[in-house]
Amino acid sequence: MKQKFLKFISDYRIIFVIYIIVAAITAYTKYKRGTGGYNNYLIFKGVFYNTLQERNIFLQYPDLFFDSNHYGVFFSLLIAPFALLPDAFGAVLWNVASTLVFLFAIYKLPFSDAKKSFFGWLCLQEFITAATYFQFNMILTGLLMLSAIYIYQRKEARSAFAILIGTFVKVYGIVGLSGFFFIKNKTRFIISLLTIAILFFVLPMFISSPQFGVQSYADWYHSLTEKNLSNQSLTSRQDYSLMGVVRRVLGKADISNLLFLVPGFALFMLPYFRIKQYQFLPFQLMILASTLLFIVLFSSSSESPTYIIAVSGVAIWFLMQQKISKIDIGLLVFVMIFTCFAFSDLFPKAIKEDVFIKYSTKAIPCILIWFRVMYELLTKDFEQDYKLD
Repeated sequence: MKQKFLKFISDYRIIFVIYIIVAAITAYTKYKRGTGGYNNYLIFKGVFYNTLQERNIFLQYPDLFFDSNHYGVFFSLLIAPFALLPDAFGAVLWNVASTLVFLFAIYKLPFSDAKKSFFGWLCLQEFITAATYFQFNMILTGLLMLSAIYIYQRKEARSAFAILIGTFVKVYGIVGLSGFFFIKNKTRFIISLLTIAILFFVLPMFISSPQFGVQSYADWYHSLTEKNLSNQSLTSRQDYSLMGVVRRVLGKADISNLLFLVPGFALFMLPYFRIKQYQFLPFQLMILASTLLFIVLFSSSSESPTYIIAVSGVAIWFLMQQKISKIDIGLLVFVMIFTCFAFSDLFPKAIKEDVFIKYSTKAIPCILIWFRVMYELLTKDFEQDYKLD
């Protein structure tokens, strides 16, 4: 019985099928609840139709809880095939397609099949949270991992393509450039990056107009600026970040992001001085883990569905450990309980409202992991101390 169970949980195909089923059921269940259940998808759908009609895609939707879109105009092309379908089909297929991108990235990671399965089980709870809100975070996580994987495989054009899809939709994708120093053919990568960037910039203009396309990028900047300012409060369900923890613990919403971003980015860049480690794939993967954690922990826009990105970084870090210590296990359990299950029924509503939300505690386990990752990047020998199989 035990052997059968271990075989079951170590088969990545099983957890992958579970992901797809969960994505479809979650989307359809939310659809059946009415517009309040799948308002995010309706906002995404509106990006396509507003682009066609050349209406500002960042205006609030008064009929959808006064919410608004924050994705770039290029997103209108990605959501188009789903927006053209009836909502029941479009919402389900959007969630499934997002899931497939994420699963494909896991499949492409240079891990054994058993480790790919473990990755899936570890991220399942955060995946459910992301799938519930129909957000782009699953796709973005997959794209960031793929951008790094394609660099390892010397497929520079594909890496540039993955980076730019994420960038033109959610800006976060630009951090895929964290693997730039590992690229063998930098000329090919830069040419691919510039060519694809121009293509992505122009493409939305074919379903609207050049004037609207250019104006949309200006509107996007203003939208993100306003959103960043509104996130820095002591009561929002965002800012689950390093800054958010400090702001909420101290009760000071006006603490600037720069006080954290400047030293945080400096620390993030320090491992790049270890040039001799560049040649080792585990070092490159650990940089990817650091990147996935960094963009969540140092963003005031981080919310619960965003943590599929950070927890994927945690999974990569843990799966590379050759000698798993009690500290490593303790940190992983800490992440599972207080990050992945922070807003689940595992905890009473009072604790979720008065502790987890009030103090952005969802971020704390991942903060500790990120510092652990940085310590390893700065001190370990990646030829000897890590394994991928």
